[in-house]
Amino acid sequence: MGTNIPYGSPLANKLQSAGLFAANMQRNTTINRLTGKFPQQAQTEAMLRQQTSTNMPIVRCMDLQKMAGDEVEFDFVNHLGGKPIMGSRNAEGYGKAMSFAQDRLRINQARYPISAGDTMTQQRTPHELRKLARTLGEAYMNRLQDQLSLVHMAGARGFHSNVEWAVPLASDPDFAEILVNPVRAPSKNRHMMSTGAGLERIAASGNEITIATTDVFNADLVDALRSHLDTMALPPPAVEFDGDKLAADAPLRVLLCSADQYNGFTQTPGYRTYLANAIARGQQAGNHPLFMGGDTALWNGILLVKMPKPIRFYAGQAINWCSSYTSETETTTDLVPASFGTTHAVDRAILLGGQALAEAWGKHRTTGNPFFWSEKELDHGDKLELLIGAINGRSKVRFEVDHGDGKQITDHGIIAIDTAVKLGVAG
Repeated sequence: MGTNIPYGSPLANKLQSAGLFAANMQRNTTINRLTGKFPQQAQTEAMLRQQTSTNMPIVRCMDLQKMAGDEVEFDFVNHLGGKPIMGSRNAEGYGKAMSFAQDRLRINQARYPISAGDTMTQQRTPHELRKLARTLGEAYMNRLQDQLSLVHMAGARGFHSNVEWAVPLASDPDFAEILVNPVRAPSKNRHMMSTGAGLERIAASGNEITIATTDVFNADLVDALRSHLDTMALPPPAVEFDGDKLAADAPLRVLLCSADQYNGFTQTPGYRTYLANAIARGQQAGNHPLFMGGDTALWNGILLVKMPKPIRFYAGQAINWCSSYTSETETTTDLVPASFGTTHAVDRAILLGGQALAEAWGKHRTTGNPFFWSEKELDHGDKLELLIGAINGRSKVRFEVDHGDGKQITDHGIIAIDTAVKLGVAG
């Protein structure tokens, strides 16, 4: 007798959800390619000993699939500084205290229902509406997950909006609930803007950000960013791709750029060489797909990759920023200059090091997986509604870090860079 899993069976739901979870985790998108495992103490110890360890921008914690709870806490171990005690001078009782900082994130469920029509709708169309609804639902959830990660990493939703955005504008009354965890503006020591020939700290004059239409994204900015990384205290950790043979000798960071920022970089002399550099490095990193796209360039230890959607601010719209190194209080009254008009805007690039964003996943009570499907017949079986859901949450990794001369609120693996872009016809 053959095995039969009837329509609506809990077992069918579980198998479908497992397949959806695998498809989402394996989705071939820029954001998903930046994901690695949540670091454990042994890996932290190895990092402190400067041993090689996997260190990706997005770290994924699956612990809440195994235990009850809706919150994950993670710790940061501050580096030790100071001078040594020499010779026979007394050292007892002078031990340096280890210090730690904590951050946390919550998870929640997000659900998206889709109508698969009624009996007569299905009669009138040649399409298999149930199968089509499942395909559209999966595509929507994949898009939502990537955009949620992008907004948290950028520290802003921006104001660019079209039908492809699943995350609403920050002015939407449901925005905070959809994002689950607070979207936090870049910490002061991790927020930069272009000068047209380099970088400077974000600043304002009056009620406007001190950025001009000529302060664009270009190769000079990338060079200045690399110099800044080489000289700053405690820069974002390098990204280490599995199997990268050059990880120790030629460390990398990933720079997510909007399409307009990236197109500005393509005007750089020698751009095709930078494309070839990315492909060559990818071959040393197990042909990791992030290197293999046609829109990926490698220059000066920074891998430039197009982000899926721009984080964009138009003239007269606010850019939230932190004016203090020691506080998370955000300034919300400083705007993109009115002089940008309808021809220019500000786009945010995001430099990513290791452990920039934490992502946690729970499990649905009936499927045991973070993703779940539900199908329900309505109106005495005349109508069919499908629902796709996910239980997860994400948050930018931020700690109070001891920089030697004082503690600073620090986005651990991210630097945000705001630049001017020239808008096309549609803006």
